[in-house]
Amino acid sequence: MCGENQTFLTELVLLGFRDMHQGKLIVLLMCLLIYLIILAGNILIIGLIVTSPRLHSPMYFFLCNLSSCEVIFTANIMPNMIYILWRGGGTISWSGCITQFYIYSASGSTECLVLTLMAFDRYLAICNPLRYTSIMNSQTCAHLVVWAWLSGFLGMWIIIITLCNLHFCGSGIVVDHFFCDLEPILHLSSSDTSLVEMETLVYAMLMGILPFGLIILSYLAIFCTIIRIPSEIGRQKAFSTCGSHLASVCIYFGTILILYLVPSQKRSVEINKILSLFYTILTPLFNPIIYSLRNQEMQACFATLIYVFFPKSNRQCAKIKAVNKNHSTE
Repeated sequence: MCGENQTFLTELVLLGFRDMHQGKLIVLLMCLLIYLIILAGNILIIGLIVTSPRLHSPMYFFLCNLSSCEVIFTANIMPNMIYILWRGGGTISWSGCITQFYIYSASGSTECLVLTLMAFDRYLAICNPLRYTSIMNSQTCAHLVVWAWLSGFLGMWIIIITLCNLHFCGSGIVVDHFFCDLEPILHLSSSDTSLVEMETLVYAMLMGILPFGLIILSYLAIFCTIIRIPSEIGRQKAFSTCGSHLASVCIYFGTILILYLVPSQKRSVEINKILSLFYTILTPLFNPIIYSLRNQEMQACFATLIYVFFPKSNRQCAKIKAVNKNHSTE
């Protein structure tokens, strides 16, 4: 409870990255560039999937939802993080802090479930190809995605309601982080936070450990099937694709599980920030490359898009290729 001379919490001061004087401009420009790349890459993926009939399949439908999650996820954190980095710190209202934490947690939870659906889709396509079209029809895909979004955004309300019922006192309290995460918020409370911590643990197990376990089992079954592929080139290609997918998933889930399941007393504040950077910046940056830009169908649709918008340059390139081909055959 707040004392007589204390005021209810109204504003927080986010320190961001302290003592970053040398190379601050370079880091700021890099973060801004990364954010623009993440936005451009994911919006391009969404646009290609929506407008290209050849990409209207379950795999790309789930990929479109994954990109949508990452657009929401990064837009919720990175602009404010860049501003804090530029100013050497920044303020955020209490309601804004709770809103940022809610959107961050809900979109992150939805992304975990969408990644699970993508792994299950690949499992059916590779391990049960004869039953794939009958199971993964458009109606089933739509239901699965709707449940993923509802589970992520409605499930978080349990924690948010409990969190808002805690007592917070003071104004202009300093938080040594670059966004409003759960741990810094709980440290500000003068109430017993054990219920919120228990709810968070259960929620992390349902949205983190369980999906991660299902993804690992799906890829183990996929790898066992790939081993039986007679063509060595086919095995290498499948291993390369699935291996990069699994690496991205392990980085994303691994950092989240360390942050929310390992006791925070064993880590410093700076380590927490570095771990947070892995799934707030690096994973959204590499996912468009891993899941999309290496895909031949996505590359073909992108080439078609370039041809539509820049027909003259494409004709010139085609002429140059034709001339070079004629010279090489002479």
